[in-house]
Amino acid sequence: MSPTSRSRVRPTTAAVALCVLGAASVVGALVVNAADAKAAAAQDWSPFVLVTGLLLIGLLADDDGLFAWAGSILSRSTSNDVVLFLGASAVIGVVTAILNLDTSVAFLTPVLIYTARSRASGEAPLLYGCLMLSNAGSLFLPGSNLTNLIVVGHLHISGTRFLLTMWAPALVATLVTVGVVVATQRREFRRHVPRSEPAPRPVLGAGLAAMVVATVATLTLASPALVVAGVAVVATALRLALRRTTRARVLDTVGAPLLIALFGVAVALGTLGRTWTGPSRMLSHLGAWPTGAVAALSTVLVNNLPAASLLAARIPPHPFSLLVGLNLGPNIVASGSLAWVLWWRVATRSGSRPSLGRASRLGLLVTPLSMIGALGTLTLLGRS
Repeated sequence: MSPTSRSRVRPTTAAVALCVLGAASVVGALVVNAADAKAAAAQDWSPFVLVTGLLLIGLLADDDGLFAWAGSILSRSTSNDVVLFLGASAVIGVVTAILNLDTSVAFLTPVLIYTARSRASGEAPLLYGCLMLSNAGSLFLPGSNLTNLIVVGHLHISGTRFLLTMWAPALVATLVTVGVVVATQRREFRRHVPRSEPAPRPVLGAGLAAMVVATVATLTLASPALVVAGVAVVATALRLALRRTTRARVLDTVGAPLLIALFGVAVALGTLGRTWTGPSRMLSHLGAWPTGAVAALSTVLVNNLPAASLLAARIPPHPFSLLVGLNLGPNIVASGSLAWVLWWRVATRSGSRPSLGRASRLGLLVTPLSMIGALGTLTLLGRS
C-alpha cells in the first residue's frame, strides 16, 4: 500500500471507530436506563446541533474572506506586535462569543499564523493565544461553548440574561489571559513597519448574513440551535449547488465522527449522573470556588462536554461557577476540549508546528489565574 493510500485509510478508520464509540455509548446508556438516557439526550442534542451550524457558518465566513480580511487589517494596523496582539485578542473574543470557540480556533488560527508570518514575527503569541483566549471568551454567550448550553439548559434563560450575568467574569478571564500571554511570550514581540498592500476585499454575502442571524438568534432565543443550524444548512447547500465549496471541505469542517463520539459519551455520562446521585450530592456540599475547581479537574479527566453532562445532569447549586471551571479548565491540557483537537489540526495544516507541551505549560499559568479572576468577579457580584 502506498503512503498516499495509507493516508486515505487512516482517517476513514478513525472516523468509523469514533462513530462506533458514540453509538455504543448511547446504546449502553439506553440499556442501563432508557428514561434517563432519553433525558440526557434531550439535554445534550441542542448544543451539538448548534455547534454544527456555527462551524458551517464559520466555513461560509472563511470562504467569503471575512477572517482573512480581518487578519490583513490587523497585520497592517500597527508596527508594534503587542498592540497587534491586543487587537487580535479583541477579534478572537468577538468571534468566540458570536460563533463558538470551536469556530474561532478552526478559522482564526490559520489567519493569525499568516498574520505573524507576513510580519516575520514569532508565531507563539498569536498561535497559543488563540487557543487560550477562545476558551476564555467562551463564557460570554450561551452559544459560545457547548458546555454553556448543557449547564444552563435547566435554567431556561435567554442569551441576553446569560450575557448580563457572565460578561464581567468573562471579560476579567479574557484580560487575565491576555496579560499572562503577553508577559510569558514577550521575547516574541518585535517592532515592524506595517505593509502597505491593500487588504483583500471580503464578500459581503451569505457568510455575513448567516453571522448576523446567528448573533441575533443566540442573543434572543433560549434555544437557538435549530434556527442557527437551519440557516447554516440552507446557505451551505446553496454554496454546494453553486459549486463554490466542496462536500469534502464541508465534512472536514464539521468533523461529524468526533461530534458523534463526544455526544455518545456525553449521553452516557449524563445517564450516569441521573441514575447515580453521587455527583449532584457532592456539588450540593461544595461552595462556588470548590465547584469551579472540581469542574476544571473533570475536564482534564473526561473532556469538558461529557463532564458538563455528568455534573449538570441535575440542577447544580452554582451553575455559573461550574461553567467557569468547565470553560477555563480545558486550557490546562489537550484532553480538555474539542477546541484543542481543532486547533492542532488547523495549525499543522497551515505549516506550523505547535507544541502541546508548550501550550500546556502556558495553560497551567493561565487557568488558575483566569479562574481566580472570574470566580472572584462572580463572588463580588453575587452571581455564582
